[in-house]
This record gives sequence, C-alpha cells and structure tokens, in this order.
Amino acid sequence: MFDFLSQTFRNFKHTGAVWPSGDRLANEMTSSLRKSTGPKRILEVGPGTGPFTAKILQSVRPEDEFHIVEINPFFCKVLEKRLLDPFRQRHPNSTVELHESPIESAPVTGTFDHIICGLPFNNFPPSLVRSIFKRMLSLLGEGGDLTYFEYAAVRVMKAPVTSPQSRRNLRQIDAHGKRLHRQHRGSRQLVMANFPPAVAVRLFQPIN
Repeated sequence: MFDFLSQTFRNFKHTGAVWPSGDRLANEMTSSLRKSTGPKRILEVGPGTGPFTAKILQSVRPEDEFHIVEINPFFCKVLEKRLLDPFRQRHPNSTVELHESPIESAPVTGTFDHIICGLPFNNFPPSLVRSIFKRMLSLLGEGGDLTYFEYAAVRVMKAPVTSPQSRRNLRQIDAHGKRLHRQHRGSRQLVMANFPPAVAVRLFQPIN
C-alpha cells in the first residue's frame, strides 16, 4: 500500500488512482482467464504494484506465456521482488517476463489470447490513448479479449472541476472508447465493491 501511495503522489499522471484496485475488481478483470482452456498467451499492461498480476499468476500454467509491460521502474522492482521472483522459484518451467517499457514500444511480439490493462486512460492525452489502444489491439489474437477499467462516472465528476482543454480531452477519450465498444462487441461490468467503484470494460477481437 505504501509503495502505491508514494508513486501516486510522485507521478499521478501514470498511476491515476489514490488507492490500489481491490480484490473484487481484480477478479472481474481476470475472469476470462479462469474460463480459458488450453495453452494461452497473456499480456498485462500497466500493472502498478500488481493487484491484477497476483490474480493472473494464479491462472498461469507451465504451457502458458505471461508478459508484463510496466513503464515505472519502481513498480518493476516491486513486482519482481514480491510476485515474479517467488512465482518463478515455485514454477521454474513457466514463462513469465517483465518488460520495463511503454506499451507503444515494448518488445513483445506475436498475438495474445488475453490482455489486461490497468492504465489510467483519463489522465492521458487523447492521442496517447489512441496509440496505446492501437498497439494493444494489434497484439490481440482472433477471438481474444482485452480488458481495462475506469472509475464509475469519473468523466462526469471531473468535467465541472477541470479546464476546458481537459474537458475536451475527456470527451475525445469517451468517444474513442464508445467506438471501440461498438467495433469490438464490448461489455461493461460495474464493480461496486471497489474503492472507488469501477467498471471493467472487455473488448473482443473478431474472428475473421
């Protein structure tokens, strides 16, 4: 908790929250992994201190491949020490790799069956949001799913107390999210048992 809060105050733009995600939200964000059968490739983007990472690791099997992309070097150290190193010691045959990089230029290749993203999109300029989604969707295999979250009604609450430019940015981000929702048969699940309440959004890659 202290690690998360220290980075929140130092770098709120990339952290985007004042409290780490709770167990209920983590369960919803990773629910498709528990329904998946056979070998799977998993990508997590923006894990922070790892509330979703811990849940993902519970679903990783020796035949799976799990890649994590995190831009913050402090969070990378926390993830390695608390979650990844202990997991590798218990499961030496599992493939789990951490990449300290922005997702736009991360050295990950191929396609993934499941992508879980914890990035705070409402804190980013619209051009960056579009770039991040473009990269993630390019890595999502046919029939795969991409799950991200946003705090419930966050844009409605932020609009009255922010600058005109920020309001324009929020409208553009909202419009982009709605387009993706239509194009990728999106679903939304409200998680009230989180602080603050959040909505898990899941996009699906069409099968051609």
